[in-house]
Order: sequence, then C-alpha cells, then structure tokens
Amino acid sequence: MTSQPIEATDDHDIRADPAGRSEASPNASDMCNRFERVPTAAINDVLRSRGLITQTLPPHINGLAPSMRVAGIAFTIKGAKSLELDNEMSERAAMLEAIHEDAVCVWDTSGDDESAQWGEVMTMAAKRAGCRGAIVDGGVRDTDKVLRQDFPVFCRYRTSNGMLGRFRMTAYQVPIRIGVVVVQPGDVLVGDIDGVIVVPRRLAVDTLIAAERIVASEVEIKEMIAAGATPKEVVERGGYF
Repeated sequence: MTSQPIEATDDHDIRADPAGRSEASPNASDMCNRFERVPTAAINDVLRSRGLITQTLPPHINGLAPSMRVAGIAFTIKGAKSLELDNEMSERAAMLEAIHEDAVCVWDTSGDDESAQWGEVMTMAAKRAGCRGAIVDGGVRDTDKVLRQDFPVFCRYRTSNGMLGRFRMTAYQVPIRIGVVVVQPGDVLVGDIDGVIVVPRRLAVDTLIAAERIVASEVEIKEMIAAGATPKEVVERGGYF
C-alpha cells in the first residue's frame, strides 16, 4: 500500500475582483466554511465559464439525507475488491490517523458494488481528526448510527457488508478517479442535494469568490421577477435563467 500524506495548506495571497476591490485569500477552514454556504450549481457555473465541464461526480453519489452539505479538502483513498486479510486493520488505522483537519475523505473503490467502505466507527474516528465528511463511490453501513452523528456522507449505495475479506484499501493521498473526474489530494470538494463537485485547489479561492458573486446576483434577479419584470426584461438588465 502506498501513501503520500498531504496537509491542508493555507493561502495568503491577494485576489482582486473586477470592481477593483481586493480580498485576502482565506485559510483552509474559512474557505471550506464559505464553500459550504454556496450551492454546487453556482460553483458549477463558474467552472463551466472557465472551460471545466467535467467536474461533477456521477449523479448516483448522493447524501444519506437530502439536507446534507459538505465542503472540505480532498483526502483521497483508493481500493478494490480483495480477499486478502493480512495487516488490513493496521493499514486502515494508519490511514485514519493520517486524516487532517478540514479533510473530506474521498473513496475511489474501483467500481466495487458489494462492500461498505464507511460506517459508524470510521465516522467517529474521522470526526475526532477534524474531518468534515466522506464521499464514497461505494457503500455505507450502520446508516442510522452515522446519521445520528451529524456527519455528512455521500455514497452510491447502502449495505450491511463490511470490507474485511471483500475489499481492501490499497493507497491513500494519491490521485484517484471517480467517473470521469480525477481528484487530487488537496482539491476542494463540495456536496449538496444536487450532488458533488470537485474544484482544483489552484482555482479554489477564485472559484469561491466568483460563486459568491453569482449567489448575490441571483438575489437581484429573483427580486426583479418578484417585482413583475418579464423574462426579456430580466435578460436585458443582465439577468439569466
């Protein structure tokens, strides 16, 4: 098994907006908190405008509850079906101890359709490390107990099958692929009722600021519609649908 632990990094450069204002880049925690308040649709629109049109994870990956929202720094995990048992639990423990604050654990399961890669006890350990959530292209078990912990989990299916003797983690903090999206350790992932989107870390701050502007502009658009403006008038005033 290979691993390349990467710590969350803090940015402190200055980003300027079109109006000439400038903003100091937030640290990782502040950035994640702000991303968590922004709809994935707004983030998607920003990335699309920059030519990134394949940043959403497959639509069958959804929150255990519709109200779940998560934003965090990718802590990537890779695995596949396996019958091997040697040192399996010690390797799991090493991975859990490597999780950093503000992480979101992201599992590439190589298409597994049998096992749960996440459950109650793993949730407890991850929360203790400051993890913000889990996104699993695979399964979850102990669902009711996970839900009680108020910890956002996005997954493809639920099952009572554990990993042991069925599936094995092979690496963590390495590049992974889920659907058509490559996730690098340190990328930003945001999930809500519309699914999960991946923001390359180098674009994270600029994407966040632009998405927040979209949210603010949509308030004005909705006010125009509520005041009786026609769709044509909305578009003429710079709005959209």
